[in-house]
Amino acid sequence: MLPDFNRLKVFYYIYSHRSVVSAAKALHLSQPAVSQQLQKLEGELGVRLFTRLHKKLVPTAAGKELASMVAPFVEGLASGIERICRPSHEPSGLLRVGAPNEFGKQYLPQVCHAFRREYPGVTFAMTFAESAVILGMLGEGRLDLALSDVFVTHDRVLGLPDIFSTEPLVDEEVILACSRGYYEGKTGDDLSYGNLIRMDFLCDEVDAMVLSHWFRHHFKRVPQDLSVVLTVDSHEAMVSALKLGMGLGITASHLMWEEIRNGSIVPILTPTPNAINRISLVQLQDKVPTLTEKTFFSFVKAAMGKATIQKKFTRLSD
Repeated sequence: MLPDFNRLKVFYYIYSHRSVVSAAKALHLSQPAVSQQLQKLEGELGVRLFTRLHKKLVPTAAGKELASMVAPFVEGLASGIERICRPSHEPSGLLRVGAPNEFGKQYLPQVCHAFRREYPGVTFAMTFAESAVILGMLGEGRLDLALSDVFVTHDRVLGLPDIFSTEPLVDEEVILACSRGYYEGKTGDDLSYGNLIRMDFLCDEVDAMVLSHWFRHHFKRVPQDLSVVLTVDSHEAMVSALKLGMGLGITASHLMWEEIRNGSIVPILTPTPNAINRISLVQLQDKVPTLTEKTFFSFVKAAMGKATIQKKFTRLSD
């Protein structure tokens, strides 16, 4: 069984001051009360925590070991309580935010940097992962808020569970693309189903499901045996291979905005408009957001609404 926490607190002060008298003054307790708490703690643990030399207390090996466990907790608790009790009229404290890998890496560091210039009392703990991981952490209370994607096709929406409340932030266009060199050397401008399935493909998912979604959306057919020449667990690595001319890969158009404009990357366009991956701001449905969370929500929406950002999300197929 764990020892009484009040006695651990008394022990911490005795250890810090090396004196029962000084600890009693710091705790605003009587000297006999402090001595009694120490005796009870030693009785609970079955070990001596101090050697008494006249009016001086010398920690035993057990006392030093206990102090190494108790001191970080007490000192961390004190600073934590101070952060929690800061005035609530201004955003402050730690904000734990999750987001999809590539979207988060592309936009959130600059958003957080700009936010801290206005609210320096706020710190961030960022997690970039697949949406299933992010939403799981949000549901378990390990994140305060999240950005998550909702895959939208022409005939269905893959939505979020009912325990979350969502607010759409931005729609990113899901594209199949390749380098200019690969396009000119391999496709022959023939973007039919029969020709495309003969191409080489790159994928950042082991099961290549994202490629199946693309073909189902554009052709209402799912090829069985695509030539996937590279599977990698990093979207950034997949995009690098795509730019080198290794094959066709799925990405978001805004991530390749500059390359598409300068012609070095070619999107594969069909009569069907490209699918949309909707990035939404997500919180637990019944949660009352803090001032910090509400302010950051508004800040993110304003940042993503700027013309310099929005132009990158213009649909290629419109």
